[in-house]
Amino acid sequence: MDTPDFDAITLDQLRAGGGLKWRAFPDCIGAFVAEMDFGIATPIRDALAAAVAGGQLGYLTAERMQAMARACALWQARHHGWEISPTAIRAVPDVLTALEVALRYYLPAGAPVALPVPCYMPFIPLLEQLGNPVVPVPMQRGADAWVLPEDALDAALAGGARMLLLCNPYNPLGKVFSRQELAGIAAVVARHDARVFADEIHAPLVFSGQRHVPYASVSEQAARQAITAVSASKAWNLAGLKCAQLVFTRAEDLAHWRVIGHLAGGATSTPGVIAHTAAWSQGEPWRQHVLAYLEGNRELLGSFLAEQLPEVGYLPPQGTYLAWLDCRALGLEGSPQAFFRRQARVALTDGAECGPGGEGHVRLNLAMPRPLLQQALEAMAAALRGR
Repeated sequence: MDTPDFDAITLDQLRAGGGLKWRAFPDCIGAFVAEMDFGIATPIRDALAAAVAGGQLGYLTAERMQAMARACALWQARHHGWEISPTAIRAVPDVLTALEVALRYYLPAGAPVALPVPCYMPFIPLLEQLGNPVVPVPMQRGADAWVLPEDALDAALAGGARMLLLCNPYNPLGKVFSRQELAGIAAVVARHDARVFADEIHAPLVFSGQRHVPYASVSEQAARQAITAVSASKAWNLAGLKCAQLVFTRAEDLAHWRVIGHLAGGATSTPGVIAHTAAWSQGEPWRQHVLAYLEGNRELLGSFLAEQLPEVGYLPPQGTYLAWLDCRALGLEGSPQAFFRRQARVALTDGAECGPGGEGHVRLNLAMPRPLLQQALEAMAAALRGR
């Protein structure tokens, strides 16, 4: 089993590595962009090394695409009980490209989109750029978990939205939707004959006590509503290799892809497909090791906030490696992201970039060596004490 010592990774090593997370703000601990600091699994490294040594860096072939689709379908069946044919899986460079495909080719031009907020930062700019009006659906914070209110979703669809953009597990809130919740959403969507773009890029990153349920697996009705995007890029740290998968569970959608797919999927990276094939087929021991480590980081964050920063609102994420921190009670002038960047030298994501409801919040990336997470939290607490 591939079990590297993540605690031993140093700040100097991360900065020398040259990634955006550590170069964008070189004087800070990087806790903003959603990538991990844990390297990659040995089977993925070996597959990429063999591809480079063999000069296998040309355009993507059908054989490599089919191998990845088979590996992805098998992983989904084993881990989520989702039985899908490999022939229903197609390659795209990333999930945002998948969303653009859905908006351009599977919705009427200019169709409004219902978007739970706060949301992943690029969603609103992309929708606006493509001419799809955003209909915000504010998430509600419950005692133990975030909730997507069905009445608000119903109102958004009744008002003209033709698609729900559903991120599950939810970036930035860390929510994992239950089967019951998804069934309720599917019933609301069915009343308005709308579609669902299911962004499930974080699906392999779900903590103990939770279970990821693919939206399209809930019912035949949900399967016909859904266009699903999945990827190994978050769980196996492969974002720079530009590969994700679209899963079609409606026959007409797959038929349409055969007409337009050469426009949408041709930019997918061959090394990305090779890495994804290795991740889906051989990366499970590494993923389990990462999940256990992330759970420890989540526990550290929760206990630290409770003991030293009780004013910060926080619900432990059920999935992803992202924590959503409500800093409104701290009484800071301006954005908390700017305060912690300037005073604590910790680079976080500004919640205001996540759309309505994000103001006064920050998103913190837990996927770093635990000593560095401890250092970042102590620096944030010290900055608040020193105001």
